[in-house]
Amino acid sequence: MQRDETHCANAIFQQPWWLDAVAPGRWEEATVERDGRVVARLPFVVRGRRPLRILSMPPLTQTLGPWVERSSASSRRALDQELRLLEELEAALPPSQGFVQAFSPSVMNALPFYWAGYRVEVQYTYRLAGIRSQEALWDGLRGNIRREIRKARRLVEVRDDLGLDRFYSVWVKTFSRQHLQPPVSLAALERLEAACGARGARTMLFAQDEAQRLHAVSYVVWDHNGAFFLLGGADPELRTSGASSLLMWEAITRAGAVTDVFDFEGSMLKPVERFFRAFGSRQTPYLRVSRLSPPAAAALTLRAGWRRLATLRRPATRQV
Repeated sequence: MQRDETHCANAIFQQPWWLDAVAPGRWEEATVERDGRVVARLPFVVRGRRPLRILSMPPLTQTLGPWVERSSASSRRALDQELRLLEELEAALPPSQGFVQAFSPSVMNALPFYWAGYRVEVQYTYRLAGIRSQEALWDGLRGNIRREIRKARRLVEVRDDLGLDRFYSVWVKTFSRQHLQPPVSLAALERLEAACGARGARTMLFAQDEAQRLHAVSYVVWDHNGAFFLLGGADPELRTSGASSLLMWEAITRAGAVTDVFDFEGSMLKPVERFFRAFGSRQTPYLRVSRLSPPAAAALTLRAGWRRLATLRRPATRQV
């Protein structure tokens, strides 16, 4: 089986090295070959045990879904080929009680999955195109974002050399403020940092003031397909400095040296959406594709209920 890893992906999240970092030994993929060459692939992570196995996505991974080799044929024939390959990918998936994935925005065809009984929902991310032009980017910012960036430049310095431990210590404060556990451990981030750092596939930014206090942090990953805002956080006591806006601006401009597209992560939360849109980004649809048997749906609902209950029972952190 031949595979050009550089071109068998719509985004960095589908690269085998990424999947090795975020789901070591736990990811698999369905593939379709033509003449010994991979022409379509669909990575996935198996969650749960029999009989409630679900094909899903690993942590720290915004989108996954299928990659299909582009055809140079006419539009009608190209669509015919795409539909056939997607049908073969779906048929090649192992038996399971469910499938839940967010497809890359570059894959807006999920008809074969819909025909096979999957649910297809439209969700939204925000994207900036043409990020190599800083002048155009600055003109596209909302006025309050420009003011926050200018304010932050007077108060903090942008650093990229303070290490993952300090990044994590600020990032987890975002969850501590809401009495939540962070979604991934420091060890999991260390694996990803080692993989991305070795490939020059990320920037990790800090906003630090003269007193050595960290106001905000940001972690952005990239390859030639695009840059993606992966993680960000701020010290709740220093949130009015504008540092988060400054770090987002800095990440976008740095990403312009590698790619021409910046993705703000796909949050559907209203306050987060408003912040992302203020950078001049465009609303971009992507597909959430799922199929759950009644037992699997019940199990996931029960698990979500237990998580909410645990959050409610957790004592509030004392404010000093």
